[in-house]
Amino acid sequence: MIRFDRIVDRGTDAERERLGQVLELFRRVFPREAEYAEELVHEINDVRQSGCEPVLLTAADSHGHVIGFAHFYYFTAVRCGYLNYIGSDPDRPRRGIGRALYESVREYLNHRGAVGLLLEFPPDDPDAVSEPARLKANRDRARFYESFGVRPILGTYWQNPPQDPGYDPPWLAYDALGRKQLLRRRTLREAMRAILHYRYRKADDDPLMRAMLESVNDDPVRLRPARYARSQPPLPVSAGKLNPIKLLVPSQHAIHHVRQRGYVERPARVGAILQALKDLPVQEQPTRHFGEDVIKAVHAVDYVNYLRRASANLQPGQTIYPEVFPIRRPNNRPREMAIRAGYYCIDTFTPLSLAAYRSARAAVDCAATGTRLLIGGEPFVYALCRPPGHHAEHRAYGGFCYFNNAAIAAQLLSARGRVCILDIDYHAGNGQQDIFYSRSDVLTVSLHGRPRDHYPYFAGYADEKGQADGRGFNRNYPLADLIGDDAYTEALNKALQGIREYRPDWLVVALGYDTMRGDPTGNFDLSPGGIKRIGELIGRMALPTLIVQEGGYSLNNLRQGARAFFSGLVSTW
Repeated sequence: MIRFDRIVDRGTDAERERLGQVLELFRRVFPREAEYAEELVHEINDVRQSGCEPVLLTAADSHGHVIGFAHFYYFTAVRCGYLNYIGSDPDRPRRGIGRALYESVREYLNHRGAVGLLLEFPPDDPDAVSEPARLKANRDRARFYESFGVRPILGTYWQNPPQDPGYDPPWLAYDALGRKQLLRRRTLREAMRAILHYRYRKADDDPLMRAMLESVNDDPVRLRPARYARSQPPLPVSAGKLNPIKLLVPSQHAIHHVRQRGYVERPARVGAILQALKDLPVQEQPTRHFGEDVIKAVHAVDYVNYLRRASANLQPGQTIYPEVFPIRRPNNRPREMAIRAGYYCIDTFTPLSLAAYRSARAAVDCAATGTRLLIGGEPFVYALCRPPGHHAEHRAYGGFCYFNNAAIAAQLLSARGRVCILDIDYHAGNGQQDIFYSRSDVLTVSLHGRPRDHYPYFAGYADEKGQADGRGFNRNYPLADLIGDDAYTEALNKALQGIREYRPDWLVVALGYDTMRGDPTGNFDLSPGGIKRIGELIGRMALPTLIVQEGGYSLNNLRQGARAFFSGLVSTW
């Protein structure tokens, strides 16, 4: 079995090991260009704001050994890719690794919305080859790419430079990714500019740059007719080699297990969801550890310090519940740490314990790692956080929530553009509402049961629209009890239209399955079919999306809901 992955993060031991294997293989496959291997290392985390996204895909065998790789660029402004290197282990018998890798490159670009892929290969005409012994290998390569519909570009200086460059000029070829689509002059010029700039380090005023761009005159661009497979149509883009959803599971979620009767937030929830995802294109990723700074960016420092210190004073298995809620004179605090719980808690049923704090920190790591994967170019990342977080406010916990995982993720993403948090848990997302209520760079949207009748009671009303700079950037959609699939998706479509008008760069979805029929804490009537439609609608937003797990307390609903939601999401990939 061969597994195809993208390397997006050098911060984990697993990623560093895999990258090291790629570099070793690169030097064996391309010994004359071994020095370029270090540039691959430099580029891996270089998510450039200027429109060039470097991508490194790997193929690994069942033991995790890297047996092939493809390095390419995606030029976001032009919506075009450029294949830089592709290679497989020369010591392994040929088993189609190169073909499978190229199919993965096409699959990736197709799902990014690329109009095509440019690549170079050596000349296959006898008159253009200085060493006749290389002609057969050159023709084999041209035949390989032609089988995918790749055609050399005619009429430019790329293959026929005005001066002898001292080597055999390669073809610049075009792959329309299985579409019957003409290559326009403007697109080719902009793509060539990007290739010359990012790959060959040419400035805009470089004479070679100017000559190459000026040589593109045909519109549409002329392509060489098929030479090796005249009767075969272009090969469509295949799917299924890449796993579009990356999964993150907090390492310590199971240690938080409150055994009191009626406490529905339990470890079995994670197992039920994982069982539902087994045969979907989901791939688990390692989780990184983050410091408290990412938490204190959205939560009050005294609140974070209290949770850490109060939990550290407890014995394993010991829990404390808030007893006193200071509605007056909150600055007058008791000496005993356990009594102070009510100064930071919004309800009477969310306990503090050593395990709760540790598992909440692991959930933060899960969500924060998700932002790194999203920034690295993954389309969908699922942070299966436990405990949940959307009820945790700037300086208050409650509703089984201690740190607001979705808000922490949104804060990290906000450094790279506009963010929307869409909360589709049954209960209002009072936490992110409180945290971002005065800000316009994070839009908070929540669909939920009417707060006059349902938790958290004090927040989630339609007239709560934000304040100061955040006025108009908090939107609540309180919905009636027993609402069904059609009415819910109608409300969701209205919310999504508002999100489109906001034009976010990133989407964070606070996902709860407590909207489903029969959940012990909710009162909607959504079916698995309705949940699938919700997944489809969110996927069609075509935004880099981090899904953060919140509520849902029926194990059967968790299994059915997770399968339905992610089946819908994957159908848009």
